[in-house]
Amino acid sequence: MPHTRSLPLLAVLCLLALGLKAQPRALFDGKTLTGWEGDAQVWRAGDGAIIGGSLDRHQPRNDFLVTTDSFADFELSFEVRLRGTGFVNSGLQFRSERIPNNHEMRGYQADIGPGWWGKLYDESRRNRVIADLPAPLKSVKEGEWNRYRILARGARIRAWVNDEPAFDFTEPQADIPRA
Repeated sequence: MPHTRSLPLLAVLCLLALGLKAQPRALFDGKTLTGWEGDAQVWRAGDGAIIGGSLDRHQPRNDFLVTTDSFADFELSFEVRLRGTGFVNSGLQFRSERIPNNHEMRGYQADIGPGWWGKLYDESRRNRVIADLPAPLKSVKEGEWNRYRILARGARIRAWVNDEPAFDFTEPQADIPRA
């Protein structure tokens, strides 16, 4: 899956994570990127959201904003809006790791973008969609805010977009990390 982005703007609002045995907590304070690592030329906080990319310049390669926290089993809820022209695509990496001496990540990606909403892609590992629906999600509102929910428990990973079931995947390989 090519990830060259043309003039994207990704905004993520209200990132909440719930370790399945813990109380929900915000991963984003609504004002700063405290607790996150990423290229400040690409990622910033503004208007109560995490903003990635630009509507004024081309994003030449993948770039990842990474929380400094780590989660194994979790429930993550967030809202996302994707805007731009050309091939505009994004995703949320989880149970992922930075590839040493590289800008890429390795792990699961809940995809975001026209034709990609609600798919589970295995970034820099299998390099393909590993869970998909036979038809596009009907609930996606292109260019508007959409709710994403991801539930990861053991080998099983499920997702919903605007409360519509997206993917339901159970990892068959025991050697794939669960955190």
